Order: sequence, then structure tokens, then C-alpha cells
Amino acid sequence: MDDTFELYDLKVEVTEGEKPYVCGHHTGDYFLVQGENLVFEKSSSFSMYALSAILPLLPAKQRKLDKNDWMYTDSYIACPDPNCGARFKISRTGVRVLSHGECTVVPLEGVKNGAEE
Repeated sequence: MDDTFELYDLKVEVTEGEKPYVCGHHTGDYFLVQGENLVFEKSSSFSMYALSAILPLLPAKQRKLDKNDWMYTDSYIACPDPNCGARFKISRTGVRVLSHGECTVVPLEGVKNGAEE
């Protein structure tokens, strides 16, 4: 049985908003999302508070979405500090094929249309 599925790889990049930065962000800093991994390629820091605002959105942005879904079109996340002007742009960079069996020990048997029988 084929147990593969696709997720988009993502890039989350710091962009400028209307206010100056106050949280130590730097334009162009970024991290990648590859499968279930966050990859920090640059030797820079990333605010844990900003990361906490971004993380809940990443699994949805990795998946195929209906073109009418707001998650499909909305790609900018504001820094959670109301005094900071940083914005974080989430971009899809490619498609990754993953295997159910490599991601979990829970078997596919007994699952029909995404719900347990």
C-alpha cells in the first residue's frame, strides 16, 4: 500500500513593516520548514516570542489548500510585540514527499477518509 503524502517546504523570512524593529529582528533573516523540521541555516538568532506566533500556522501552510481559504492567500504574520514593525513572510518553496510509516508508528489500517472507524 502506498503510504506517501506531500507537504510544502516553507521559508519564513523577516520583512519590514510600518514601524521600526524593537525585538532584534533583521530584514532577510529566515528559517526553513522541511517536512517536520525547522532548519536555521544562518548563524543568527530568532525571537522565541515571534516563533510562538508563527508555529501554529506552519502545518496548515504546508498542506494543499482550497484557493478560497484565507490561509492560502494570507502569508504575512505580525511580530507579537505591538511596538515592533517586523513581519514574517511565509513562502512555499517546494514539495516534499513523505511516508506515513516514517512519521508515525500508528498504522493506517482502521482509518477511512481521515477518520478512525
